[in-house]
Amino acid sequence: MVRGYLRHFVPDEEADDLLQIVFLEVWRCRDRLDTSRPFEAWLFGIARKRAIDQLRRRHHEVVSVDAIRELSGEDGDEFVERLAWAAEVRTALTQLSADQQEAIELSYFGDLTQQQIAAKLDVPIGTVKARMARGMRRLAALVDGGELT
Repeated sequence: MVRGYLRHFVPDEEADDLLQIVFLEVWRCRDRLDTSRPFEAWLFGIARKRAIDQLRRRHHEVVSVDAIRELSGEDGDEFVERLAWAAEVRTALTQLSADQQEAIELSYFGDLTQQQIAAKLDVPIGTVKARMARGMRRLAALVDGGELT
């Protein structure tokens, strides 16, 4: 039962070693057992404390290359391309006028409708539409045309 309990905290390969540590401590601390209380509670309390100690002693694990490949694809090109494209878009956004940048950011990052943007900025809806249309055309030209500085 104790081994099964320890497996909730540590991997199977560590459970047997930890079980020995627990029973060694039980033997050494047997004089602390309060017979008016349940033995199982005392035993599992020791097991829990030793499992926590074991987890604290672990060093931070290094992420394997295989795990990274699973996240980014076989060669990582697609992942890297998305990161590069996002960086280009962020750079291009800074080159728009403040009004265009604000309208686009509120729409795409703030998840607001054009009507909500107009209300928030206290401008007519047509102004928001014009700012967004001009901003998106300029953004496309900057990203696709390589006009980034």
